[in-house]
Amino acid sequence: MMAQAALSQLQVSVAVTPNHGDSSLRKSILKKNNVSFYEKSCISGLHFEKLKNVHSRNGPILCMSVQQATKAKVAVSPLSLEDAKEPPLNLYKPKEPYTATIVSVERLVGPKAPGETCHIVIDHGGNVPYWEGQSYGVIPPGENPKKPGNPHNVRLYSIASTRYGDSFDGRTASLCVRRAVYYDPETGKEDPSKNGVCSNFLCDSKPGDKVLITGPSGKIMLLPEDNPNATHIMIATGTGVAPFRGYLRRMFMESVPTFKFGGLAWLFLGVANADSLLYDEEFTKYLQDYPDNFRYDRALSREQKNKSGGKMYVQDKIEEYSDEIFKLLDNGAHIYFCGLKGMMPGIQDTLKKVAEQRGEKWDEKLSQLKKNKQWHVEVY
Repeated sequence: MMAQAALSQLQVSVAVTPNHGDSSLRKSILKKNNVSFYEKSCISGLHFEKLKNVHSRNGPILCMSVQQATKAKVAVSPLSLEDAKEPPLNLYKPKEPYTATIVSVERLVGPKAPGETCHIVIDHGGNVPYWEGQSYGVIPPGENPKKPGNPHNVRLYSIASTRYGDSFDGRTASLCVRRAVYYDPETGKEDPSKNGVCSNFLCDSKPGDKVLITGPSGKIMLLPEDNPNATHIMIATGTGVAPFRGYLRRMFMESVPTFKFGGLAWLFLGVANADSLLYDEEFTKYLQDYPDNFRYDRALSREQKNKSGGKMYVQDKIEEYSDEIFKLLDNGAHIYFCGLKGMMPGIQDTLKKVAEQRGEKWDEKLSQLKKNKQWHVEVY
């Protein structure tokens, strides 16, 4: 508990060296940008503790993610990525993946959350750069059971950090991964043979383990930065919040000389209960520090009721604010959806119903949003 208390009280300063030189992730330099660390957080080179209240299936987890608790932003040394006109794409392919290293694995959810979700920081040494909203592919170790003698297929994961990574030096990327576990419907017991191969590999990883990655891939979820005063409406279920964490850290945590956000970011996050909320401390802090630029609405399906008395899902929250959302879209707002495929039919039905109530044809409106590049969807 002493380590937890020390971490929750500690304030240090971090500056970031340019993307060159020593490969060590522990060469953080102190400067006058205050960064605080919550109980579950620590930073490479400054704290290297095994926190007793953070466990995976295999015991304590080394955690190294960073969460800011002051309004002062973290100064970053701009990467060459800031000057690029196009995002990096498919630098590493399945036949020739990049061998990266696990830096840390941290359990993100509380004890009452159904299932386990982990925040995984990967050291790519600056060799697999990416933009916010892109994905990495991960090839789990072992043989593909459907193709004996061949490796497993690539699994795609949205990146949950900015291009500077959680250590702000452009050398790491973070993934938000839910452990896929299968339970036999008849016995109610776990069947390890049907568990998700890649998610369990990642959640069970230890610092220093090697991981094969491909990519980066994807352009549909890139954060448009041509208008720094634009409105961005982000709708996520579960680990679908990953790209939005990257957006928000870029907007509100990092001091990036080439990007000064002055618009509105509005996040809708749907999860089962309060213990399932992901990165809630970060988002809540942004809400406190930037109330004019950030809005945050949670839909807790097992704890909240919608206006009809049923479970509260993200589409119910969207309907609650539908007039405002539609007006923002009419004024050029971008809207993003990320999460399970099953989220989209309910959301589309809600948007269609609202459009009809407003005397609009949803199909025509959707077509126009896509034409204007305001509509961004990534589901899995």
